[in-house]
Amino acid sequence: MEPRLAAIIGALTADAAALGLHWLYDTERIAHVEKTTGLVFLSPDQQNYRDVSGYFAHGNKTSGDSSGYGELCLFMLRHYARHGRFDRLSYQSEYCAFFGPGGGYQGYVDFPMRQTLQVLLPLKMEDFPEQSGADDDQFAALSTLPVVVTMHSGTIEALMVQIERIVRITNNNADALSAAKYAGSVLWNVLQGKSIHQALTDSLAHAGEKLTTRIEQALQTPKLSCIDAAKQFGSSCHVLEGMPLIAHILQHAHDFRSAVQENIRVGGDSCGRSIMLGAIMASQSATQCKTDTAIPLEWLARYRKLIVAADAWAKLSVSG
Repeated sequence: MEPRLAAIIGALTADAAALGLHWLYDTERIAHVEKTTGLVFLSPDQQNYRDVSGYFAHGNKTSGDSSGYGELCLFMLRHYARHGRFDRLSYQSEYCAFFGPGGGYQGYVDFPMRQTLQVLLPLKMEDFPEQSGADDDQFAALSTLPVVVTMHSGTIEALMVQIERIVRITNNNADALSAAKYAGSVLWNVLQGKSIHQALTDSLAHAGEKLTTRIEQALQTPKLSCIDAAKQFGSSCHVLEGMPLIAHILQHAHDFRSAVQENIRVGGDSCGRSIMLGAIMASQSATQCKTDTAIPLEWLARYRKLIVAADAWAKLSVSG
């Protein structure tokens, strides 16, 4: 699989793989479910959340579906396929049409999505502000990055400008922006042929002071169990917790499968973390032509919108 395509499909597949146990924070319950039922591509089951820390948000979804993060990633891919580039006003208009009332999106509406819609829906398209997002530091800020980075053909400096422009549409927040720039830089460097370890280190220049300290600690920490990793870094939706956890998993993972599985075992916002985790792991395997570390074929087959993503990519390939 071509590395840029692998990054996008890796993100979407990892997100769908994690959906069944998304926002379940109890690592012992996750371990029990894995032992009795399995770990990846589970249908969300409210019984798994009973009497433990967690939030059951995906009762209307089934195995192979995407979380809101995966839907955002696919939405951005379809936007590029439709326009051949990023067009802010069209993107914001399409965002309202798809994620707003009566749109095609069916799923959990998080705070950044709700706030962004509240800003945009009352306005005419020509009046949409450039920075329409919520002051929020959650993982929606990173959801579109696999597409944004893979579609970028300029310099890393120009990519950072583009990332800021796009992130502020949904997450007008300094921490969210720092995490997005760091994560985007890691993926960009891997697509340039650098190892994940080198990319994680070289990208610290774009991380900002607060996040840099946390990432450096994560990179210097020996491999932790899922329980200890959740305790040390945190597993919530906030990027200052999740991004160091992503870096720690990437630092020690050997292949796509094990990285995604470890991410789910840690619990919490596993889908939020899975987008960039999956993109980076899959792109490195494709760059190095290592089929044994790539996205498992049986996982690809279980992602329910694979044909939609493939058609969008095909359209981009033809137009490109």
